[in-house]
Amino acid sequence: MSDRPQYRIATIPGDGVGPEVVAAARRVVEAAAARFAFDVVWSEHAAGGTAIDAYGVAIRDEDVAACGAADAILLGACGGPKWDNPKATVRPEQALFTLRGALGLFANLRPVTVHLTIAASAAPVRPELLRGVDLLIVRELTGGLYFGAREEASGDPGARHASDTLPYSEAEIRRVVRVGFELARTRRKRLTSVDKANVLATSRLWRTIVEEMRGEYPDVEVGHQLVDSCAMLLIRQPAWFDVLVTENLFGDILSDEAGVLAGSLGMLPSASLGERRTDHGTFGLYEPIHGSAPDIAGQDKANPIGTILSAAMLMRLSLGQAEAADAVEAAVNATLDAGWRTGDIAAAGRPDERLQVVGTTAFADAVVDALAAGATAGVPA
Repeated sequence: MSDRPQYRIATIPGDGVGPEVVAAARRVVEAAAARFAFDVVWSEHAAGGTAIDAYGVAIRDEDVAACGAADAILLGACGGPKWDNPKATVRPEQALFTLRGALGLFANLRPVTVHLTIAASAAPVRPELLRGVDLLIVRELTGGLYFGAREEASGDPGARHASDTLPYSEAEIRRVVRVGFELARTRRKRLTSVDKANVLATSRLWRTIVEEMRGEYPDVEVGHQLVDSCAMLLIRQPAWFDVLVTENLFGDILSDEAGVLAGSLGMLPSASLGERRTDHGTFGLYEPIHGSAPDIAGQDKANPIGTILSAAMLMRLSLGQAEAADAVEAAVNATLDAGWRTGDIAAAGRPDERLQVVGTTAFADAVVDALAAGATAGVPA
């Protein structure tokens, strides 16, 4: 019997390009496992539009249970135009809400780092503003408008009415703010809490709790930003930010805005974590921040970087394989430095650089080769 560590990873390929990018990330994880002497047992589960077509639900109870029994979950993407009817009683995004609620995944981590060669050409921000960008958005996932009581539109045309409520409890706020403080301690020790305290009662509670907790973290610099001014500063001074912590809706919007700093949504990973510990780390669900991109699905055109980097986060946070995670991130940077590009970043390079524009599979091949060659961590060029 092997004495190598063995981990269980549940995969949810999902819809659109999801199966392609998950397959690419799996190959990179397998290469990392071979290099760092651990084993992975994979399982695959349906969620989103794929599950609706097959089973009539966004995700089955047995698949939720199987995902919860794993050490971590790797997800591709859910949704697409086929299932976009907002009046439908079953919708793809319900799979994500179910997983978050059932598995206690309340904190979404979205790191934004910038590979300057890519971002200088592809990001809609002046290159000099991108130098030094390394921020982390911590978004609360299981409260707020997305989970509050709602009243669908009713009444006659011209007099229709709908409502959504934005509830937050002190316990919900405290636990995600604590995640933000703890992560700031491991980074540059600067925490920015984002709210709309000049308008919203829940934001005033949020700000009060952050102020109450700051005494527990005297080594962390704490600041408050209203969400509208924060949205402006993310473009004007993105390198100033370290860790941002905010509620569900604001985090959803700000993390997508920050995603453009990297030059493409295909570049960025995310993790959704809870309080449950496994034998190796913190249980979580990992996915790229991009959508299902149905217009290029099945064409080997999708950028797998966000999913590969999500798998690196998975290895670091849920498997306790930090060295393997560092090596995967270094391999991605080495592949980009060598001029490999997918279509969404095809024009991102120096004028004197020979670029190789390839598909999903070939890009993953290049990352695997760089990993096997022992690429080492460094500052993205």
